[in-house]
Amino acid sequence: MQTQTPAEAHRFGYVALLGRPNVGKSTLLNRLVGQKLSIVSNRPQTTRSAVRGIVTRADAQAVIVDTPGFQTQHRSALNRAMNRSVTQSLAGTDAVLFVLEAPKLTAEDCRVLELLPAGVPVVAAVNKIDRLADKGQLLPLMETLAAAHAFAEIVPVSAERDLGVEELLTALVKHLPEGEQLYAPDEITDASERFLAAELIREKLFRLLGEELPYASSVAIESFRDEPGLKRIHAVIYVEKASQKAIVIGRGGEKLKDVATRARLEMERLFGTKVFLEVWVKVRGGWRDDERWLRSHGLEGEG
Repeated sequence: MQTQTPAEAHRFGYVALLGRPNVGKSTLLNRLVGQKLSIVSNRPQTTRSAVRGIVTRADAQAVIVDTPGFQTQHRSALNRAMNRSVTQSLAGTDAVLFVLEAPKLTAEDCRVLELLPAGVPVVAAVNKIDRLADKGQLLPLMETLAAAHAFAEIVPVSAERDLGVEELLTALVKHLPEGEQLYAPDEITDASERFLAAELIREKLFRLLGEELPYASSVAIESFRDEPGLKRIHAVIYVEKASQKAIVIGRGGEKLKDVATRARLEMERLFGTKVFLEVWVKVRGGWRDDERWLRSHGLEGEG
């Protein structure tokens, strides 16, 4: 944490976290906030809705919006909804944090660069530098980046190893407008607990089922009740086919039990209280192409 001198003005602003799928945006947001907010897996399309993390320090407060990875192939209503979430997050933003993966700028990265709003400072985070055997590869990449866009700053980082993250935050803060903080110092997100609970269940599905269950699952919270010392949560996992339901449940219900147990333990850490979690699995064919259903389940806004 940095201390604020009398000559420094406090800064406040909104930062859009932008990049192609699977470059580590969610891991970076969690590292900047200092706590897990955005779900993480090694598969693209993990983040489907914008998630806002609040970073507060003595001289500034930044609201960082983790957007879904921009989908270059619009194959479903879900992909279109995710792309709308990206473009909506860019509207009215004070700065952009563009994330790419070392060691090169890809064609997909360049298509994402085309989305950058004019007149907004953009800081580039070159992520996953810990995976480079030869750090000399960074220099030509930095030169390529500088030629591709007029970045305000370019900062090499490893979100996973917490390398360069504090330097990245300092670079971002410099480009935020002057303003008083909007959120209390201990607030780390404006996302609802219902949203976070659903996201944690979905993350466990991705992590535990891997390629067995492609992007055919979604999670809805049917009820969320606060009781003394307890949160009572009832959730539904939606899949598109009966065969996928069998995969999620597993033999003797073991897969579903494992998903629910891991999600519940993480919810207890995040919410700071005991959680009773009950999870059901239902078949809802074609949900990825049903825009009304997507809206009703928070895939076009909440987060």
